[in-house]
Amino acid sequence: MEQLELRCINSLVKLLPGQDPETGPEMAVGHWSALRGEKTAIQLAVRWNWTEQSGWYRSMANLKIQSPVAGLAQYLSIRRVMTVPVRMPAYPRYDDHYLTVEPGLLPDLLTSLEAGPEPLSWILRLPDRQWQVFWLEIDVPANQDGGPLPLHLLVEAENGALAVSASVTLDVIPASLPRQELRRTEWFYADCLADYYRVPVFSEDHWQIMADFIRMAVDHGVNMLLTPLFTPPLDTAVGKERTTVQLVSVYRTGDGWRFDFNLLKRWIDLAGSLGVRFFEMSHLYTQWGAHAAPKILAEVEGELRQVFGWETDAAGEEYRGFLAALLPELTARLREWGLDGRCYFHVSDEPGKQHLRQYQICKDQIKPYLGDFPIIDALSDFDFYETGAVEKPIPANNHIEPFLEAKVANLWTYYCCGQYLDVSNLFMAMPSSRNRILGIQLYLYEIEGFLHWGYNFYNNQTSLGRINPYLVNDADGAFPAGDAFLVYPGADRQPEPSIRLKVFQEGLSDLRALLLLESLTSRQVVVDLINQDLTEPITFSRYPHQAAWILSLRERINQAIAGAVTCKSQSS
Repeated sequence: MEQLELRCINSLVKLLPGQDPETGPEMAVGHWSALRGEKTAIQLAVRWNWTEQSGWYRSMANLKIQSPVAGLAQYLSIRRVMTVPVRMPAYPRYDDHYLTVEPGLLPDLLTSLEAGPEPLSWILRLPDRQWQVFWLEIDVPANQDGGPLPLHLLVEAENGALAVSASVTLDVIPASLPRQELRRTEWFYADCLADYYRVPVFSEDHWQIMADFIRMAVDHGVNMLLTPLFTPPLDTAVGKERTTVQLVSVYRTGDGWRFDFNLLKRWIDLAGSLGVRFFEMSHLYTQWGAHAAPKILAEVEGELRQVFGWETDAAGEEYRGFLAALLPELTARLREWGLDGRCYFHVSDEPGKQHLRQYQICKDQIKPYLGDFPIIDALSDFDFYETGAVEKPIPANNHIEPFLEAKVANLWTYYCCGQYLDVSNLFMAMPSSRNRILGIQLYLYEIEGFLHWGYNFYNNQTSLGRINPYLVNDADGAFPAGDAFLVYPGADRQPEPSIRLKVFQEGLSDLRALLLLESLTSRQVVVDLINQDLTEPITFSRYPHQAAWILSLRERINQAIAGAVTCKSQSS
């Protein structure tokens, strides 16, 4: 055993504590490819092995990256992969495709490294006989020349007596990753950020924190933002409330209601400046049945009061009149701000069959005022959909088959805690390949949008309390670890990404690369390429589970793109 060891492994490996990186193709990487404008990553596993001559049980090392490519420092980053304590990796029912179902430490958090003494160098702290993993990401510039981008990796012990090196090569395909057209929303919780950082809601500090968290979401493929017209009535216990985050200022007048949309405009302008293209207005009725109104505050006789909430009958005359006053003004403003075709509305999240009549009543109340603004809701009961109550359903990926068979146009899908058997998800205890396969599934079934409920939910179940996500990642024993958030709230008020956020983005890049290849060839060519070594078609519940299959497919896609681009340039 060498005193200092270095292994280059692919981005789909989750190296568990005590596990050794294998040298086979399932883990190892030395050569891979990516498109212009794509974020691509590998991982470095480093281990220092103590000997009698070493002295202390920990080593400091310096990682250096060298390349003949100019300007590399501008688009290369490295983070340390940290394990986090997981109490609840899975529900009591689970399938065979989890890394573990036992409590323990799992790799997830990606933290920044201390810069080294020279450009493209970082300080590594290496405890004895433990593999430490580092996430090396290259954000390929849109104008990068096609061809090989070699990297030489050198790890030196602090005393300079030990060194180990490796070389890898990224091939840049001379074609640009197209813009993501999939509508992708990760529910964004402004209240959780104000609560965690203990700043007043919509203070300047809060706006800056939100901007940084939105920026990271956009950088990883989110292009649609949950927008709290009023405090979202999501994951809130009946009779309880969440911290107020209300963008529409409401005033009770002698003969009705008056509204101020300045905060909403600031929100939309900020998000738009960061790259958000689509907005989903927060639900206008409570979750799981639409029985009540969301919490709404209004200024009444010069005093701020709660005027609607759990005690408000959703179908009652007073709330109906409020919506009749609000929605025409709101939609007029959205059109004035150029948001036609880019705004979506919600009635109530995840209604069941028993809620059909109430849901229909509520939808009928708002539909006349929304015009061509679409109404979307998570809905997995196909019989409910067939009633026509939900025009644009978002079925879970484990309930999507009837919707696909019925050829529902422009279909979306989602997953949350309930999608734990067979289908793709991003729980910490699932292998990264189970996260990334979704991009291929979205392509094959021509899915228009994808929703996930937990970008930064830092409460426990139904928001009865707050949690520290660095220590609690299961909403206090409610959901499999990782279901509720994809980013961690860093001590410097900056978001820290997870492996799961990065790998989901890789899946979206796969989707975009497939669409690019289709534009250069045909859909049939792409489908045949995906299916060429499969014994059965890919569905949302049946698909290859091997990381090597996904990585191999992506390389075939990239080479096919390169060939199509070459043919096109030669013929023109």
